[in-house]
Amino acid sequence: MGGESTSRTAPRSGGTNSGPVGGRTGQRLSGLAVALGLVLFLGGFAWGAVVYRPYTVPTDSMTPTIGAGARVLAQRVDGDAVRRGDVVVFRDATWADAPIVKRVVAVGGDTVSCCQDGRLKVNGKEIDEPYLPADTAGGAAKFPAVTVPEGRLFLLGDERRTSLDSTAHLTDAAGGTVARDAVDARVDAVVWPVDGMLERPAGFETLGPLSTPGPLRTIVAAVTAGAVLVLGGAAYGPIAQRAGAARARSRANAEPAGVR
Repeated sequence: MGGESTSRTAPRSGGTNSGPVGGRTGQRLSGLAVALGLVLFLGGFAWGAVVYRPYTVPTDSMTPTIGAGARVLAQRVDGDAVRRGDVVVFRDATWADAPIVKRVVAVGGDTVSCCQDGRLKVNGKEIDEPYLPADTAGGAAKFPAVTVPEGRLFLLGDERRTSLDSTAHLTDAAGGTVARDAVDARVDAVVWPVDGMLERPAGFETLGPLSTPGPLRTIVAAVTAGAVLVLGGAAYGPIAQRAGAARARSRANAEPAGVR
């Protein structure tokens, strides 16, 4: 025993701990996160492409709600789903051979006129319209009472002084009204510049139910959640690798080295 020496070396990092970076459970969860994220991300875009159509509004007839040159997202809807207060995209051959964006202020059976005290009147009720420009009252176009035929709509621009809307077509055969089936879509949001969802036209609630917003918020949430899951899942591997390397260095620095 006198001349013998015992050699002890530091244990190597290997053996049972030499599995995949982050462990099998972490790798599986990372893969699931990426897969689910891709489903939400791509599914959200596909859903949006089916439900919505983009339009550019070329004039200022809808200011301040929608400015000239703004890009909007409009939900594809059937004309029967249109309600008072909706901002819609329609096409009518007697107006123009192009999509037009205006606000529905009266539907079939309504009587509409303007203006007493500078306010629109529908079925004898003055309508509160907070989305109009502040100085609209003094310059709004006046027109006599119009009874809207069944199956048709009466539409105005929010910039009442310059908008070429139903008031500019009162002498037409349809008395300025547009058929419901001429509507292609209902505007949900202004996406450029980013103004967000249109405010609900609460002034028309006393006349009947309003339209419910489309699924745009849900679609945006799905796309955002999908992007977060994909990025988070993809980042797991490099983060786990760095964390493992840091732990290995910490163990190496803490263990005694050499032979004694």
